[in-house]
Amino acid sequence: MNSFARIISPTLVALAAISVLASAPAQAQSADTSFFLTSNGIGNGGNLGGLAGADNHCQTLAQAAGAGGKTWRAYLSTQVADGAPAVNARDRIGKGPWKNAKGSVVAKDVADLHSANNNLNKQTALSEKGEVISGAGDTPNRHDVLTGSQADGTAFAAGEDRTCKNWTSSTQGAAMVGHFDRKGLRDDEPSKSWNTSHPSRGPDGGCSQADLKSTGGDGLFYCFAAN
Repeated sequence: MNSFARIISPTLVALAAISVLASAPAQAQSADTSFFLTSNGIGNGGNLGGLAGADNHCQTLAQAAGAGGKTWRAYLSTQVADGAPAVNARDRIGKGPWKNAKGSVVAKDVADLHSANNNLNKQTALSEKGEVISGAGDTPNRHDVLTGSQADGTAFAAGEDRTCKNWTSSTQGAAMVGHFDRKGLRDDEPSKSWNTSHPSRGPDGGCSQADLKSTGGDGLFYCFAAN
């Protein structure tokens, strides 16, 4: 019996050591993450609880993935409404550089992010878990990403809704979306844009969860570490 225990014990110790070593790199990568595409949306269409609700979702997902020691901001713009000024997505996300959960740099700074040289695509726009999100050609297609932004990361002028009423509507309105996989129905710039491809639309008014899914989305959005 003692001989059997002497054989088994070292084996168990070795297995435990391997388990610890295997988990360490994943934790280190998560702690270094400064950009991700949300693995899931809030679930209420374009009603994210405003910018504060969206930021909180980013922070919660980052915390669960081991990267909560940063200030996380959703890449979302708002439009002028009720006396409040517009907010530009590009002004909310810090200075960069930003890395995904695997350590790849998606952009060096704000200018790089909004240039043709950025490294944002299906392989790099990973979730907070380091997973690839399904896009065009996959089932389901979830490539529409809420941004409410123009190509340069600035807000749209007041008038036509492009932010689901500043991220408070799950019925009427529309949200500008981008394609994280840089693919669309045509081979043109909007189809390839990560942040300004087309407005949402649908029978519920344009901002419901069903509406977002109907055009290839799921209420996902980008999160950046602002510090």
